[in-house]
Amino acid sequence: MVNTLLDLILPLECAGCDMPGTGWCERCRDDVEAEPIRIEPRVDPGVPCWALGSYTGPRRRAVIAAKERGRRDLALPLGAALAGALCWLRRWGELSPLELAPLLLVPAPSRARAARMRGGDPVERSVRAAAWALEPERCTVAPVLGMQRGVRDSVGLSARERQANLAGRITVSQEFPRIRGAEIVLIDDVLTTGVTARESVSALQRVGLTVDAVVVVAAA
Repeated sequence: MVNTLLDLILPLECAGCDMPGTGWCERCRDDVEAEPIRIEPRVDPGVPCWALGSYTGPRRRAVIAAKERGRRDLALPLGAALAGALCWLRRWGELSPLELAPLLLVPAPSRARAARMRGGDPVERSVRAAAWALEPERCTVAPVLGMQRGVRDSVGLSARERQANLAGRITVSQEFPRIRGAEIVLIDDVLTTGVTARESVSALQRVGLTVDAVVVVAAA
C-alpha cells in the first residue's frame, strides 16, 4: 500500500529510458552490462583504461540521475555492470585470476562540497555495490583519494585547464589498506580527458602503489 502511494506521488521511471514502472529496465541493463571497451584518453594515465561504453544513452542518463537527481538506487545496477567489466578483464588476462590476486577498488576522488550536496559520493556507492556483486571474491573498497581545497568543478574546463586545476592536488589517505598481491583498480563514472585518472594514478604512485587498470561507466 505504501509503495503504491509513493508511486502515485513519485512515479517510478527507468533512469535510462523513462520507461514507467521500474527504476532500471532490462533493456537498459543489457545495454550497460556489455563487454568493456579499451579507451585511449587524451591525457594518458599511464595504465590501461576501460569503459562500459560511450557517454550516451542509458549510461549518460544513469550517471546524471545518480549525481544530480539523488537516484541512489542506481548504485546497484551500475555496480553490477562494473563488476561484470572486472570479470571480463580477468577472463581476458588484463587482471590476474581471482585465485592469484584479490582486487582493491579505489573510487575516483570528488570535491568534498559536491559530495555533501549529493548526500554522499555516488561513485563510491557504485564501487561498493560492485564489490558486493563480486562476493565471495576477495575484494576491498578503499575510498582513500581526496581533493585539496580550492579545486574547481571541472565542467566546462579544457584539458589544459583541468590539468592546472588538479595538478598535485589529489591526496591519498594514510589509512590506505596495503594488501599483499592485490591488484588496484581505479573506478570512476565518466572519463572525459583523462586528467583525473592520471592525477589519481600519480598520487597513488607517490605513496608506492601501482594501479593496474582504470574502469569507468562511460567515456566522453
